[in-house]
Amino acid sequence: MAHLGAQSNSKCAEHFWDKDRLSNLPDSLLCHILSFLPTDEAVVTSILSSRWKTLWTLVPKIDFQDTSIRGRSVSPLRILYSVLAQHTAPILSNFILIWRSPCDTSHFVNWVDTAILRNVQTLDLQFECGQLFELPHTVFHCKTLVGLELYGEIELDLPPSFQLPSLKILRLCEICYTSDNSFSSLCSACPNLEDLTLIYEFIVGNDNIVSFKISLPFLKRLRIDFLSFDTEPPDYKLEIYAPLLERFRFFGYLSNMVFLEKLAHLIEAHFVVCGLGHVFEMCYSDKVFKIVRALNSSKFLELFPGDVECIGFGYIYPSMFQNLVRLNFKVTQSNWHVLQSLLVVAPNLEVLVLDKHYYRKNQLCWMEPLDGSGCLSSRLTTFNFNGYEELGHEVEFIKYILKEAIVLNTITIKVSAQHSKESVLKKLSMFPRHSTTCLLSVEIDNSFE
Repeated sequence: MAHLGAQSNSKCAEHFWDKDRLSNLPDSLLCHILSFLPTDEAVVTSILSSRWKTLWTLVPKIDFQDTSIRGRSVSPLRILYSVLAQHTAPILSNFILIWRSPCDTSHFVNWVDTAILRNVQTLDLQFECGQLFELPHTVFHCKTLVGLELYGEIELDLPPSFQLPSLKILRLCEICYTSDNSFSSLCSACPNLEDLTLIYEFIVGNDNIVSFKISLPFLKRLRIDFLSFDTEPPDYKLEIYAPLLERFRFFGYLSNMVFLEKLAHLIEAHFVVCGLGHVFEMCYSDKVFKIVRALNSSKFLELFPGDVECIGFGYIYPSMFQNLVRLNFKVTQSNWHVLQSLLVVAPNLEVLVLDKHYYRKNQLCWMEPLDGSGCLSSRLTTFNFNGYEELGHEVEFIKYILKEAIVLNTITIKVSAQHSKESVLKKLSMFPRHSTTCLLSVEIDNSFE
C-alpha cells in the first residue's frame, strides 16, 4: 500500500510539473505566445504567478477593443490608458485599436502618438463612434511604419510634405478624405508599397473623389472596392501603374479605369462588376472588356462582367489567355457569350467553375450556338456548375463540355433541393462523353433556396 501511495504521489508531482512546463519557457517565447491573445486577455495571465505578473507588458503588441471590456466597473478609456502606461516593450510590432465608444478626439491623438513614440511597425485603427477623428500628422513622418490600416470614421488630412519609405502595406477602408487628391498623394509618398487595399463609398451629396491615381512600381497586391447605393452610377477616373502586380481584386461599379502598363506578372485576378442597376449605358461594355483584356496574363481568374443587357455588346477578342488554368465565372442570362469567348482564348484551362446568378427570371437569355468546333481547352480536367436548373441552354452547355473535353476527370453539378438529384444524374448520364474516365456527380446545395 505504501508503495502504491508513493507511486501515486510521484505521478501527481509529475502531472503538476507537466502543467507548469509553460512557465519554464524563456520570456521571449512566452511573449510570442501571448502576442496571439487580445491585450485584455494577455493581462489576465498576470494572476498566474509572480513570473507572469509583468510578462504581458513586454509583449511587442497591443490589441485593444473597447467593446470586449464593456460592463466592467472601470471604463474602457481608463483601462486603455492604464495598459499604455504599464506597457514597456521598446518596439511595438502591432498596435491594433478598435473603438466604438464616444470619446474626445484628444484621446485619439494621444493613443496614436504613444504608438508612434514606441516605434510602431503596424498601426491598425478602426473607429465607429459617430464622429470624425483626424489622423495625427505624426503618422506621416513615422519611419518605422511598415503597415497602416485605417477603417471607419478617420479623416485623412495630409501634411504638405512627407514620406513613408518603410510602408509596405496600406489599407484604407471607408475613411474620409479632405481633398480630391488626398488618396493619390498618399500613394505617391509610399514608394515601396507592395500591398494596397482601397474600399471607398460614393455618397450622394458628398464631395466624392473623382480622380484616383496609383503609381507604385513595387506593388504586388491591389484590392479595390467601389461601393455606391445611389440610383445614378458614380463617375470617376482610376489610373493604375503597377508593372509588378501579381494579385488584383476589383468589386463594384466600373467607371473609367485604365492600366498604364501591361500586367506581365499577374497571377490571380478577381473582377466582379456590379451596381449598375437600371442604368443602361451602351459604352459600359467597352469599359468592362477593356479591363478583362488587361487581365489576360492571369493564371487564376474570377470574373463577373455584369448582369445587364449592354454586356451583350462586348467581346474578349483579340486577347489570348494563354496562362489561364482556373476560371471561376458568374454566369447570367446576359453574359453566356462572354464565357464562350473566354473558353475559345484559354487553351490551357484546367478548371472551370460556373456560379449562376439569375436575378430576373423573365430576362432573355442569349448565347452563341455551340458548334462543337473543338475550341475548348484540351487540358480541362474539372468542371463544376453551381445552380443548375435544367434550362435548355444549360443542358446544351453541359453536353458541349462532355463532348469536347478530352481529359475531363470530374464534373460536379449542384442543384437546389427542389430538383431530384437522381433524375438530373440519370438525364446527364445519357449524354456522350469524350473522356472515358470522367466521373459525373450531382449534389444538393440548400444555399440555392
